[in-house]
Amino acid sequence: MTAIEILKQLKDKGVRFTPQRQAILEFLLGTDTHPTAEEIYHHVKAKFPGVSLGTIYNTLNMLKEHGHILELSYGDMSSRFDGNPSNHYHVACTECGKIVDFHRPLLELEREVGSHTGFQVHGHRLEFYGVCPQCAARDIKKMN
Repeated sequence: MTAIEILKQLKDKGVRFTPQRQAILEFLLGTDTHPTAEEIYHHVKAKFPGVSLGTIYNTLNMLKEHGHILELSYGDMSSRFDGNPSNHYHVACTECGKIVDFHRPLLELEREVGSHTGFQVHGHRLEFYGVCPQCAARDIKKMN
């Protein structure tokens, strides 16, 4: 979905959209780096110097509540945000925190989990952890 389509949907729901909010949305839709709120803030601040970190967080929460972005939480690390709200997998580097998408057909476990537990399962989240190629190469150089 494009930023314009999302903006129209939100406007139809009564959500007021400012140029700052549009810049946040466009940045998220245009990147696959899964930025933190602080990274989004620095990007948007370059275009809108008066934007506050509070505006960033409020906009991210609103976009998440309306199902247009995903918030990815990884323990002690800051939350990351994904402009692709469709269910997909992620791989996170345990050294630098980089997160990349891993696209493959989703595992069909919901029915099995539901029948074994009695839960009405609405989805699942599966994450992979490891060391990215850049960190692995850096580690090898340190050892030599």
